[in-house]
Amino acid sequence: MPHIVKSTILNAPTDAAWAVLRDFNGHDRWHPAVATSTIERAQPSDKIGCVRRFKLQDGAELREQLLALSDLEQTFTYCLLDTPLPMFNYVAHVRLLPVTDGDRTFWHWESRFITRPEDDKRLTEMVSEQIYQAGFDAIRRHLGGAS
Repeated sequence: MPHIVKSTILNAPTDAAWAVLRDFNGHDRWHPAVATSTIERAQPSDKIGCVRRFKLQDGAELREQLLALSDLEQTFTYCLLDTPLPMFNYVAHVRLLPVTDGDRTFWHWESRFITRPEDDKRLTEMVSEQIYQAGFDAIRRHLGGAS
């Protein structure tokens, strides 16, 4: 079972990063892999249980459900419902913490999922680099070039 853990430091206050990341339907405005996104049944994007349906730049469609969101702790958890990839029971957790030395943000992003043994390495690298690392880099650009 792959367990991916990635983290980074953003040169931006946690409130600025959280304002972008807490919008469960906002990733199409900053993540380069996401072309379009919508919340099903017109629910609010911060409602626990809401489902986002989105299309990637390559045309693949996915659905993810928001399982938990805390403004106090600046965390959210979500799971993957539908994907064309052979990934099962994918659950991810995002957490922001203040770095008081310079008013920066520590961003922790992790997930676990099940896949076939022959897909383990390929999917672990894809999620780690094309989703998480690409997301870190994109948020830096989105927040005005902070690194």
